[in-house]
Amino acid sequence: MRDLKEKTIRGGLARLMAQGADFTLRFGSLMVLARLLEARDFGLVGMVTAFTGVLILFRDFGLSAAAIQRATVSEEQLSNLFWINAFVGTMLGLLIVAGAPAIAAFYHQPRLRAVTAVLAMGFLFNALGVQHGAMLQRQMRFTALAMINTVSLIAGTAVGIGGALAGYRYWALVAMTLTSALVATSGFWMVTAWVPGRPRLRSGMRSMMHFGGTVTLNGIVVYIAQNSEKVLLGRFWGADAIGLYGRAFQLVNIPTANLNSAAGEVVFAALSRLQHDTGRLRRFFLTGYSLVLAMTIPLTLLCALFSGDVIEVFLGARWSAAAPIFRFLAPTILVFAIANPLSWLLYSLGMVKRSLKMSLAVAPVMIVSYIIGLPYGPKGVAFAYSTAMMLWLLPLMAWAVRGTAVLFRDILLAVCKPLVVGILAAGIALAVRTSWGHLLSPLPRLALESAVLLGSFAVLLLFVAGQKSLYLDLLRALKGPASVEESSLVSV
Repeated sequence: MRDLKEKTIRGGLARLMAQGADFTLRFGSLMVLARLLEARDFGLVGMVTAFTGVLILFRDFGLSAAAIQRATVSEEQLSNLFWINAFVGTMLGLLIVAGAPAIAAFYHQPRLRAVTAVLAMGFLFNALGVQHGAMLQRQMRFTALAMINTVSLIAGTAVGIGGALAGYRYWALVAMTLTSALVATSGFWMVTAWVPGRPRLRSGMRSMMHFGGTVTLNGIVVYIAQNSEKVLLGRFWGADAIGLYGRAFQLVNIPTANLNSAAGEVVFAALSRLQHDTGRLRRFFLTGYSLVLAMTIPLTLLCALFSGDVIEVFLGARWSAAAPIFRFLAPTILVFAIANPLSWLLYSLGMVKRSLKMSLAVAPVMIVSYIIGLPYGPKGVAFAYSTAMMLWLLPLMAWAVRGTAVLFRDILLAVCKPLVVGILAAGIALAVRTSWGHLLSPLPRLALESAVLLGSFAVLLLFVAGQKSLYLDLLRALKGPASVEESSLVSV
């Protein structure tokens, strides 16, 4: 069990370092591409991905999660999973090609027919590598996963920027997407050195198919709820509106997606190994949960308070219309940081039906909020979206942990400490900005605001909120198994 703890901590560190590189690359590419391309270029690709993105959830039918969650998986089952994924990916690609004319007609944009057909190839690329990636995650080889993901992102970014410089406009974004998928799949095959066998019947796939099917259905519901606003904005407000909204949403989503991905891959794999040991499962979960919150809360406050500077620095002055949209979306960073990790707990315990029920309850509320905000354009939709999510948050938390080893009180305590500290740090940063910010241009002003907020948050969290021992214990654990007792990971 101590070996599992070490793998979890070291794997988490590797993923966090990789996600830091990912974070930097994504922001860097966004900064460059925002200056090379128009909002309409992003909007055209966003129109397609708002439709095709939901089909990505079918690419492995949730079977990669099932393979990680199960205590044992045979070689025959792994091979079957690969061939199922390959078949599904091929069928989805063909389905998208067939639906390209309908997507172009829906948006009244003939150019989308070719864009949709080319993007369809990404489904096959992803499908051929998803099982190999799941094997690395199940084996907790997070350093290898991190390297592959980083290299694929670098390759895609280079192609995208090169295409934009060459004047290919929205086609540069299409090429960037396909390149990343192809390089990642190639990397998974080379690192695992695993070649699937031929498919076999009667290999105990029924329970895995049931688990994976529920995970997929849950993902579909969540995707529709989180992306319907992009379809509505594209249909009723056009490519420019969805381009502005999409860049603001991407800026908000990058930190959330990176942190959740970094911690989620590691913690889900570890919790799945601990699903029958409730005491250790609770301690591992709360430790990972606290770390995610500590990294997310200051980012949320930074984006909400200094949205104008963030937009001008990362996207450029001509994207200033995205600043209020970005500000209204900022609270969702915190909402998803609090809510997303609860899925780690439910999935590791096999409670996928509860997760599906929660999604089915929240989705209609979100879609209604989009419709309410739609007459007011992207800003109205962003405000309504954030409001709906914040209103649902507490009931969602209570529902998720009911009947598990983690108590609702545990979640509240884990959230309250960094949240109170974050508000205090934000007040200090805002006071500094008010006093000296007007003397600086956007880049140094944002650097000052960020340094004060993040520095104040770190000092207050470690020395006032009493979180110092948690981080010291994690650092000691990296040095060797004898340096820290497992019980020290309880403090959250």
